[in-house]
Amino acid sequence: MAIYSAIIVKERVMFPNFKIDELSQQLIELIPGSTAEIKAEIQQNIKLVLQGALAKLDVVSREEFDVQTQVLAKTRQKIDLLEKQVFALMKEK
Repeated sequence: MAIYSAIIVKERVMFPNFKIDELSQQLIELIPGSTAEIKAEIQQNIKLVLQGALAKLDVVSREEFDVQTQVLAKTRQKIDLLEKQVFALMKEK
């Protein structure tokens, strides 16, 4: 079982390493009858290509998305409260 770790590129979590390992293993199994050394080298190259391609995507982890959603909801509540306060102050004048 692969240990969960993530690739961090430009401070964004891009894609878990265990998924890249899984994908590269599935691709390497498609190659017929090569020696273990050649397969290992090809698998490493596949991992590098996948990591490079995924690093170009502008994605974040589900956890970071959920955190930002909560921050946005709290900010929206604060803005709504401030708008009510401003409206109340404007009514007083």
